[in-house]
Amino acid sequence: MEEPHFLNHVFKADEFSVEELENIIPKFKKVVFSKNDYLLEEGKTENDYWFVERGFARSYVVDTEGKDITTNFYSEGDIIIDWTSFFLRNPTRENIQALTDCVCWQLDFNTFQELFHGIRSFREQGRTTLVNSYFSLKKQSVSMIADQALERYKKLLKDKPHIVQNISLKHIATYLGVTDTSLSRIRKEISGG
Repeated sequence: MEEPHFLNHVFKADEFSVEELENIIPKFKKVVFSKNDYLLEEGKTENDYWFVERGFARSYVVDTEGKDITTNFYSEGDIIIDWTSFFLRNPTRENIQALTDCVCWQLDFNTFQELFHGIRSFREQGRTTLVNSYFSLKKQSVSMIADQALERYKKLLKDKPHIVQNISLKHIATYLGVTDTSLSRIRKEISGG
């Protein structure tokens, strides 16, 4: 029996009709990125969004001292996109880079618009995803101000253990707003060592 298409896990049959799925899924293009490839670079306008089938990526910005600071991690099942650049059609300040080899499914802006305006269930799923993305970003920004680094790390460990297991400590540290040394200390504290 043929393995179901990865996108059937994203666009579930109980939310979309067979006709809708036959219209949506073929519009996506499979793209393979090698480790360190960029999906988006600062100064460019986001023209695609990607579903990650396999691999890990991160978004980051370069701070005033020239250091790169991780803003998000992406792994299997996640959407990789700079929403602001995509919808407002303006240049991004972020970079999005593959941390491992990645298999992604790409949908370009014009095709997204066509599906968004033509298929109600696609539009509803898009809105839900955008709202969830906003809530997640809001929680992260409040956490950076209101929570201790130890709490932020524990939350990452609980919510995304696969990130902690597969991503370099250097990137995790910048995401949590701590130094590599502080993160090592936090990890030791948690493991009881």
